[in-house]
Amino acid sequence: MTETDKRFLLQEARASIMGLFSKEAEEGEEVSVAGWVSFSECSRSVKAPCGAFVTLTKWGRLRGCMGMMMSEQPLLSTVREMAVAAAIDDPRFPRVSLKEMEEVEIEISVLSPLKKIGHPSEIVLGKHGIYLVKGRSSGVYLPQVATEAGWDVEQFLGHCAREKARIGWDGWKSAEIHIFTSTVFSEQGFL
Repeated sequence: MTETDKRFLLQEARASIMGLFSKEAEEGEEVSVAGWVSFSECSRSVKAPCGAFVTLTKWGRLRGCMGMMMSEQPLLSTVREMAVAAAIDDPRFPRVSLKEMEEVEIEISVLSPLKKIGHPSEIVLGKHGIYLVKGRSSGVYLPQVATEAGWDVEQFLGHCAREKARIGWDGWKSAEIHIFTSTVFSEQGFL
């Protein structure tokens, strides 16, 4: 991914969220998104099918996060869709308001393909995210979660199993473990 691709995807994520407020904008609120770059300046990466997560933070605290591990649609479409979902569909938070958007920072994680592993020792904290699957249950943590929380590998797996997959702390021991990497970038790095 080029720097131009990253700028463009951040621009489109914000524009997608701001598009939710078009009615409010018509009623007097000004909605503007600075156009950094155009689609024609982007590489093929933006058009390729790819999984991605969009994370919203406000004052450094999580405000919403939604994503797709894999997608058959272009990365641009996935980012637009997940940006809107993070703003209005994350069940942990109320919908983001237009007033809040000045304080919300957007971070995008573009995912590599999944790789099934045979042993937790293959997980490199800070580099790998995890995706656990057991029956119909699944859970995911992005690579940055373990380092931000200060967890070791077993804690990373245990928290994901209990809090995301809902299969109990030790549920990861009988689950399929997949790892992935991600390219992470945020508005803070570009503004």
